[in-house]
Amino acid sequence: MSNRFALPLSVCRKTPGLAPLLVAACWLVSLASGAQAQGMVYRCPGPPVLYTDALSAKEAAEKGCRTIEGTPITILQAPKPRAAGNGGRIEAAPVARASSDAGRVDPNQQRSRDNERRRVLETELREAEERLATTQREYAGGNAERRADERNYQRYLDRMAELKASIARQESDVAALKREISKLPS
Repeated sequence: MSNRFALPLSVCRKTPGLAPLLVAACWLVSLASGAQAQGMVYRCPGPPVLYTDALSAKEAAEKGCRTIEGTPITILQAPKPRAAGNGGRIEAAPVARASSDAGRVDPNQQRSRDNERRRVLETELREAEERLATTQREYAGGNAERRADERNYQRYLDRMAELKASIARQESDVAALKREISKLPS
């Protein structure tokens, strides 16, 4: 923020003909302008809210900015831990516990859920094994016959590479499904 009456302190010091009173006045004016620049911070509205001290009072009023000087500050303090009568040790506040049966599922209902999950996983496993067998037959150990659209040998090699990658993915899918089924209770 600029003050039109403020002179830089260096100008006041470098002028040898000034009286000591004038030097003191220059020094006070420069201090006052510095204090004024540091003290007035404005909060300007807008999509990005702007906090600035680079505006004059007139510019701030035109933009609808308000000073934040003297604005109350809210301080939230953390709650202090309670000291119990146990030799000075600090313990956490007691937590209300629900009954032990609140989070449990009826054993019959859990058994039916497990059986349903097993049925779904076994169905997925059968389908994955069928896809794997079909892809392995098509791959034929890397010696599949060339198709009519594979006159270019590179197309044939690309198809074989895709089939080989597909077999690897399907084998890992089958292994993952078997692991999931083995985790289920019998």
